[in-house]
Amino acid sequence: MLFWLLLLGIFTYVVVKRSVANVTRTPTWLLWLVMMLPAFSLVIWASVQGSEEPFPTVLLISLFVLCPLLYWWLIQWGRPQPAAQVKARPSERTTLPSSEESKSTLRPMNRDEEATLKHCFPWTVYYLQNIEYRPQAMICRGQLRATPTVAYETVRENVHSRFGDRFLLVFQEGFNGKPFFALVPNPRTQTQQMSTQPPLTRPGLALGLFLTTVFTTTGVGAIIAGVSEETLQADPASILRGLPYALALMAILGIHELGHYLMARRYQIQTTLPYFIPVPFFLGTFGAFIQMRSPVPNRRALFDVGIAGPMAGLVITLPVLLLGLRLSTVVPLAEEASLLNFEALDPSASVMVALLSKLALGSRLTLEHAIHLHPMAVAGCLGLVVTALNLMPVGQLDGGHIVHAMYGQRTGAIIGQVSRLLVLALAVVHPELLIWAILLFFIPAVDEPALNDVSELDNQRDLWGLMSLVVLVMIVLPAPSPLLSLLF
Repeated sequence: MLFWLLLLGIFTYVVVKRSVANVTRTPTWLLWLVMMLPAFSLVIWASVQGSEEPFPTVLLISLFVLCPLLYWWLIQWGRPQPAAQVKARPSERTTLPSSEESKSTLRPMNRDEEATLKHCFPWTVYYLQNIEYRPQAMICRGQLRATPTVAYETVRENVHSRFGDRFLLVFQEGFNGKPFFALVPNPRTQTQQMSTQPPLTRPGLALGLFLTTVFTTTGVGAIIAGVSEETLQADPASILRGLPYALALMAILGIHELGHYLMARRYQIQTTLPYFIPVPFFLGTFGAFIQMRSPVPNRRALFDVGIAGPMAGLVITLPVLLLGLRLSTVVPLAEEASLLNFEALDPSASVMVALLSKLALGSRLTLEHAIHLHPMAVAGCLGLVVTALNLMPVGQLDGGHIVHAMYGQRTGAIIGQVSRLLVLALAVVHPELLIWAILLFFIPAVDEPALNDVSELDNQRDLWGLMSLVVLVMIVLPAPSPLLSLLF
């Protein structure tokens, strides 16, 4: 329990530091303490009352509701109040596309430049009514008279032809429902002028982390395969028994991130290579990640980049899991059987697992049986867990990108808040999901906007988005009794 608390504390501090440290004067440690309060309460309760005594449900739900509200209030309380924003209404504020832009300061325009800027807005596509200067942006408000795509492309080309790469043009929908343009300093141009631009890709680092993660996952895979420490010392070659787990898990995580990487490159979004995170314990790795270094151009690109990873990972996860299940053994169903118990996996704990388990094991599997997973099946189950966690429609997770692209930034944030509460309610029935519920509350609910955050998706992408949410539901929700009766 202390290990998980330490891991959660480190993760939470990093998230808080990176997400809000630049937008509020409230101490990071205080924000961290507020978000860790539910976890601290659970640990203290378990230490005093014992793990068998359940934590009061009403108190648990209250903590998960009140702590995010207090977290949000502390952020707002600590926000700087420049003179230009003291009397600004909420509908007049804009969200910059990246935290890097918040560090920039905008050079005020002279009258000639402002006149030039006004000519960038043809009245036939966007009738410009006023320009508002802010510390970090210029807000251009008016009436939209063409489709959002035509308006954005027209204004963007005009701004670029007159001002070059000096600005990034952001197109967002205001709280009053009217779209507005915002011109923010282009941090890429400023970095190039200062000659301090860090290298985008580090193939040596990526390769080193990859090889190290192969080693750590192989060691953990050997333990999962039943290789004891004494056996490993007597026969070091026995570590190779962990390769099925290591290669399967590395393939799932790598293809997931490769899907993001290739789709980002397709839209000419600057991104790093996929980096693995090796650890010599737990699962052998904390996963892999890429980092986008330039803004997303539009909601279509945001959707494609977001969905490419989970769908690519799922394509390799399903055959790996099916093969691993065929190599697994059936054991009697015990009380400790659950979705994440790899020695006694309860197939009824997930609709997806129930379907795949019956397909792989056939008549050998009944409602009175659990599954002792082969190491390859363990990797496949972890692949489902990674897919489900990334598809959660919260903040900057892949699912958050998807619902943001489908329904807009504000609606996507609302869906994220509701999803947090639903996962928390589900964790009451399935305690193994509690760690997911806690993690989701530490992820900012609002996703960063695309440059053109107004143009909507086409019907085909909307359908793919709904299918991804169906996949999430099939992984997370337990199999209903009618389905179990049909399968078994």
